[in-house]
This record gives sequence, structure tokens and C-alpha cells, in this order.
Amino acid sequence: MSATADHAEERTNPATRLGFEPGQVVQEIGYDDDVDQDLREGIETVIGQDLVDEDYDDVCDVVLLWFRDEDGDLTDALVDAIGLIDEGGQIWLLTPKTGRDGYVEPSDINEAAQTAGLSQTKSINAGKDWAGSRLVTPKSKR
Repeated sequence: MSATADHAEERTNPATRLGFEPGQVVQEIGYDDDVDQDLREGIETVIGQDLVDEDYDDVCDVVLLWFRDEDGDLTDALVDAIGLIDEGGQIWLLTPKTGRDGYVEPSDINEAAQTAGLSQTKSINAGKDWAGSRLVTPKSKR
């Protein structure tokens, strides 16, 4: 593969734009038949392994949280996800885009993240039907 092809993959594989890295353990929560399969496959390609599911019983580097408005309380889902990530880990919250079934208002995402003690550091177009918000835990004070 040429250097040009490497750069093309960076532009076309959304997982690369989301900052996934080889060797990361990524736990997927909220999987359903409406998720973006291309994004999932792209993440697996970048990390070099399968995503782990909700039954995984160790900490992970990243939680991939698919969340729709009808999925319940977003703050509770985020608090649960915090318990799954290693210190310094991150949560990628994926929500349907504006006008799609299950759309979540950006103000609701921001409020839920703040209530859960998370900071939103990045928003991205994560696929045809999904928007992504990168949420991180605050740096621990020494």
C-alpha cells in the first residue's frame, strides 16, 4: 500500500478520525440492527481485534455507546459506562443525527455528560445516520 493509500484510508475510515488505535480494547454498548456497520468494522480494523460486548468483565480503553432517545436515561447510561473504562479512557457516545429516529438533542447530551462528570472534547460525523461525541473523565488531581 502506498503512502497515498494510507492517507486515503485516514480520510475514509471514520474510526481513524475518531482516534482509535491498534491494541485498544473497545466495549460496545447499545448495539442494535440500526448501528453503522461500516464504522464498527472500521474500528475493528484499526484496533486489530473484535469489539467486546456488554458481557465483558474487565476495564476497557474506550466505550462505544450507541444511544437513542428511547433508550432510557442518558446520564445513567454514561455513569454506567464510566465504570467500564480504565483511568484515562474515553466514551464515544453515538446518537442518531438530526431528523433520524431516536435523535438526542445536543443540549441533552451536554447536560447528561456534565451531570455524569464527563467533558465533551470532540463532536464528529460518525457515519451516514450517526453523530459522535467524545466524552472523557476529568484528569485526576494529585
